[in-house]
Amino acid sequence: MKKVIYSALVLATLSMTSCSDFLDEHTPQATLSDEQVKEANHADELVISAYAIFISAEDINSSFSMWNYDVRSDDAYKGGNGTSDGDVFHQLEIEQGILTTNWNISDMWQRLYNCISRANTAIALLEQVNSSVYPQKDERLAEMKFLRAYGHFLLKRLYKNIPFITDPNLKTEQYNTLSNRQYTNDQGWQVIIDDLMDAYNTLPVHQADKGRPTKASASAFLTKVYMYKAYHQDNENTNEVTSISKDDLLKAVQFSDPAIYTAGGYGLENDFHNNFRPEPQYENGKESLWAMQYSINDGTKNGNLNWSYGLIVPNIPGVTDGGCDFYKPSQNLVNAYRTDANGHPYIGTFNNHDYNKVTDYADPRLFLTVGIPGLPYEFNSKFIMDKTAIWSRSNGLYGYYVTLKQNVDPESPYLKKGAWWGTSENRIVFRYADVLLERAEALVQLNDGRINEAINIVNQIRNRAKQSTGAISNYQSDYGVRMNIMPYTGTYSQAEALDIVKMERRLEMGMESERFFDLVRWGEADRVLNKYYAEEANDCSIYSSAHFTKNKNEYLPIPYAQIAASNRHYKQNIGQW
Repeated sequence: MKKVIYSALVLATLSMTSCSDFLDEHTPQATLSDEQVKEANHADELVISAYAIFISAEDINSSFSMWNYDVRSDDAYKGGNGTSDGDVFHQLEIEQGILTTNWNISDMWQRLYNCISRANTAIALLEQVNSSVYPQKDERLAEMKFLRAYGHFLLKRLYKNIPFITDPNLKTEQYNTLSNRQYTNDQGWQVIIDDLMDAYNTLPVHQADKGRPTKASASAFLTKVYMYKAYHQDNENTNEVTSISKDDLLKAVQFSDPAIYTAGGYGLENDFHNNFRPEPQYENGKESLWAMQYSINDGTKNGNLNWSYGLIVPNIPGVTDGGCDFYKPSQNLVNAYRTDANGHPYIGTFNNHDYNKVTDYADPRLFLTVGIPGLPYEFNSKFIMDKTAIWSRSNGLYGYYVTLKQNVDPESPYLKKGAWWGTSENRIVFRYADVLLERAEALVQLNDGRINEAINIVNQIRNRAKQSTGAISNYQSDYGVRMNIMPYTGTYSQAEALDIVKMERRLEMGMESERFFDLVRWGEADRVLNKYYAEEANDCSIYSSAHFTKNKNEYLPIPYAQIAASNRHYKQNIGQW
């Protein structure tokens, strides 16, 4: 019998309407006999193949970072040349006109199940390998379960009701007999947790290869999944949070214990900006718990570059010709970074007026997250941003702000220019600051006398932000901006502390594609986003018809192609798609 090294769940013909009409076609790469599979070198090849697909299977239109889908949040505008440029993402942005046949609904589903297929293929074959000739067998199995959990996690956040492919020996024809409602929402999260627990119990504290997950990586992942699971959404007729599980919150506290991360040498970077720099000395820093690994000048033609952010580069003549200017920071996000005379954000009233860099105080993280007219792009004074078409292909329809975290200095040696930009900057999947904020949130929700500990965690992150001025040390003197950020003092009620933690999470994780999923997790998406639409509609015609429909738009619909291929074993999500 031959083992196919690659298989797809369901293949469909897809078309695109954004800057690129390219879509990878995935085909089997090779076959191995049962006897060959048992050889250690072939086991390694399959493991590497499973890792590789998380880079090779994404593209500019379908980034596993989820930036394409975070345009549904109040953090970002879709951007581009107008509403018809990437029109299917415009539909997501305003939550109107979304079709189950849209390519971007089906495409991400297909790509992620291809990733799960690679992990399962490796698991099935590893289980046949004799550990006496392949002593890394248990660790590699743990790594593959970690990758499988990651694929399922991304799918579940997007579509909620998904089939879980945990039988590594499942035949291709059996895929179409699975149900996407085999588990309740709570049980679905538990399936992911089960894989992660196997990984956590086996993975080492340190890995020689930085791209492999460690015990701390699994712990961070478990923390995140338990925080999703804690906000129960188990009524099949709604997407509302019906209860918050104390047991799940306690698990999140358990797996976010700082001692786990200290043992692995992890912690907060001294400077927030270090997490988003491509230079080798900053890659895989102490805050990076698990990251997608990219490289340049590695002996290959183009290097192992990240091309998935190719659409978000601005269109600087002679420098970034062809930049499509997608995923632009929103005015709402920029306003959230305003601070008062005490150095605290205006929780609840931050959007009362638009940020003015001359008269308003701001959190330093604003200038490390958002490119603002009048300031240097990517901290290079040769490229001063302004309110022209260079910095907004839509001539201001989506504003003039530019995202900074995923882009690099146009003169950086760590990128290649072509039809798109490719950069060697790693993409951090799990960051220690994220874990800390999840821990603070869990402690506040538990309300068992540890609210002060939660506020102290927030203050750790704020104090780090205060000293994160290396790249922007001259901004106050040369560009007239005013920075002010201070820790919180005093005693806070549970409600006040929760507002503080949620606001800090937005400021710290801005433009890292967490915001929309956080709003859904908290059960706040309809309230927050409809308020956002109403405020934006006053100045921006894009949002004149925008409306978030509760118990529908929290999740993408199950793609029509998948329901058809499943012979109706799949049930569509609620919301009358």
